[in-house]
Amino acid sequence: MRPRIATVRLPNAWLPGADWADRYEVLVLGERMTATEAARRALESAPYWARSLLSFRNRLAPLVGLNATADTRHSDLLASLPLMHSDNRQMVFGYDDRHLLFRLVVDVGEGPADGQIVGVTTLVRRRSLMGWLYLAAAIPFHKVIIPSLLTAVERPCYTASRRR
Repeated sequence: MRPRIATVRLPNAWLPGADWADRYEVLVLGERMTATEAARRALESAPYWARSLLSFRNRLAPLVGLNATADTRHSDLLASLPLMHSDNRQMVFGYDDRHLLFRLVVDVGEGPADGQIVGVTTLVRRRSLMGWLYLAAAIPFHKVIIPSLLTAVERPCYTASRRR
């Protein structure tokens, strides 16, 4: 099943002041996984073109006063995102900078029959004009990258060695 856009309710407990949000979901049949496994499948399997875009973003971001990435020496990182919360149902990543607050929530829930719904919710609170401009520029890329990351979640034969 292809990832689909889903409804997001604001306010959200993970970022109560969020002023922008979206959510994508995919139905995974015949397999059970935790939020940790779903997040690893999604975030560690980014295709080359998505990694290239993020690398470009990370080089450009500091020039306009945004955080490029988290300190990769930190032990609670996945795909250069700081981990804020983790349990079997949800993993929450995020960071705050002077222009925007960002959260990425990966969650798993019951689906029909023997399936699970895996969702990725993005929450943003813009704090300045630069945050508004950055998000406006990032949204078209975001709407392509997140569904592409979710396609890796539904592959039952996923292994980290398949990443390129």
